Amino acid sequence: MSETDSFIEEVSEEVRRDRLYGAIRRYGWIAVVGVVAIVGGASWNEYNQAQDRAAAEALGDGIMAAMEADEPGARADALSAIAAEGNAAVVLKLQQAAELEASDRVADAVTILDGIAADGAVAAIYRDIAGFKSILLQGSALDAASRRIALESLITGAPALRILAEEQLALLEIETGETGAALERLERIAADADASAGLRRRVSQLIVALGGARSDA
Repeated sequence: MSETDSFIEEVSEEVRRDRLYGAIRRYGWIAVVGVVAIVGGASWNEYNQAQDRAAAEALGDGIMAAMEADEPGARADALSAIAAEGNAAVVLKLQQAAELEASDRVADAVTILDGIAADGAVAAIYRDIAGFKSILLQGSALDAASRRIALESLITGAPALRILAEEQLALLEIETGETGAALERLERIAADADASAGLRRRVSQLIVALGGARSDA
């Protein structure tokens, strides 16, 4: 290589080096910001996870402490004092209603359940469960027509509770003297693939008690 070519190559290399350093000085902050963002994001994510774990542990400890009370009424009162959000708050209310029922404070339990059932911000499955439980607790205190409407709405709008609502409708038909309709509904329930073994046993016993003949099928 001639001295001229060597000199040109050295100059070109120096120019490239100057351009690289210039680019680093001009745009290097972008890389620094990117690194800081990645590290900061990871730290923030870890912090949030730690906060969530701490909140979940505190909620669990509070529930365990509440359930240690001897009387269901005391457990219900302790559960009502626990702060929670979202689905956890709904589940707490459902458990509180169950404890109120066990302590014969049925009216208070119904109030809680009806509140859940009417809350559009609550997931549909919880609203359906609360509404169904409210119907069961009120029993004959709720007129037959209102019970029928509520149960029929569950049959069409709550797949998870459909078969149980059918059973309650059969019981309502028995209560109102519609024995033929009740027998037909009970037979349909017994043949329903969604019916549990326990439900089929109950239905079979009702059919026999009503004078019907329950076949093996």
